[in-house]
Amino acid sequence: MARLRFLGTTSDDGDCPTLYEVEGTTDILVQGDRVTDPEQLAQLRDVKDSETFVLVPRELLVRFAPRTTATEMVPFTEITPLFREFKHTAFRLETRRGYASDRNSPKWARWKSGADIATEPDNAWRENVRAQTAEGKRFERVRLVDRPLTEGQQFLLDSGPSNVAAGEDIRNLPRTQGARLGLPDHDFWLFDSRLVARFVFGEDDTTLGVVLSEDPAEVALACQARDAAWHHATRTADFAKAVASTG
Repeated sequence: MARLRFLGTTSDDGDCPTLYEVEGTTDILVQGDRVTDPEQLAQLRDVKDSETFVLVPRELLVRFAPRTTATEMVPFTEITPLFREFKHTAFRLETRRGYASDRNSPKWARWKSGADIATEPDNAWRENVRAQTAEGKRFERVRLVDRPLTEGQQFLLDSGPSNVAAGEDIRNLPRTQGARLGLPDHDFWLFDSRLVARFVFGEDDTTLGVVLSEDPAEVALACQARDAAWHHATRTADFAKAVASTG
C-alpha cells in the first residue's frame, strides 16, 4: 500500500485543501473540494471517466508544492558526516511510537531487566555531541509521545538524560497537540535550516534510509514544524517528572 506523506495545508481547522506526496513515486495527491459547477466541468479537456477534479487555492501550491525533482533514498550512513559538518543547528523531529534500532540494542535488554539507563558512559554519538556543542553548535530534538507512553517512548525517556548531559536539548510533545499544530507525521533531521534528511521506515520500524532535500518548500515546512514543536514541547527532565507524578 502506497504511503502518503503530508506536505502542507492552508486550512486552519484540519480540513482540506491539503497536499500529500505519494511515497516511492513522483506523484502529488491533492485534497480539495470537488468541482461540481457544470459550466466549469464543460470547459475541461480530454476528460476520462476515471478522473475527478478539485479546487485548491493558489497559496497552497505556492507554499507547499515541491519545486525540485524528488531524490532517491540513501543509506543513513551517508549523512553521518553532517553531524560534524553542520554550522549551527541540527534538529530532529521523532514521530514514531517505537524504533527497531532501540529494541535491537543491548541497552534495551538491560532496561527490560530493570537496569537504570539514565546515566550511560559516552559513546561515539555523545562524544560528537559534546565536541560540536563545545563549539557553540546546537543539537535539538522533539519527540511526539502518546498518553500513556508506548514502551519505546518510555525507553527513550528513561535513557534521555545521558544525551541531555552530553549537550542535546531533548523535549517531548503530546501527539494530540502535535496534530493540532499540523506537524508532519514523519521523522526528519533539519541541518542549518537548509537541508532536510527525511527518514524512510519499514513496517517493523526499521530505518530503510533517508531522503535528502534542499527543496525550498520542504525546508520551509520543516522549519515551521521545528518552530511550532519547539515552542510547545517540554524539556526531558520536566516531562519525566510529570509522567512520574501521574504514573
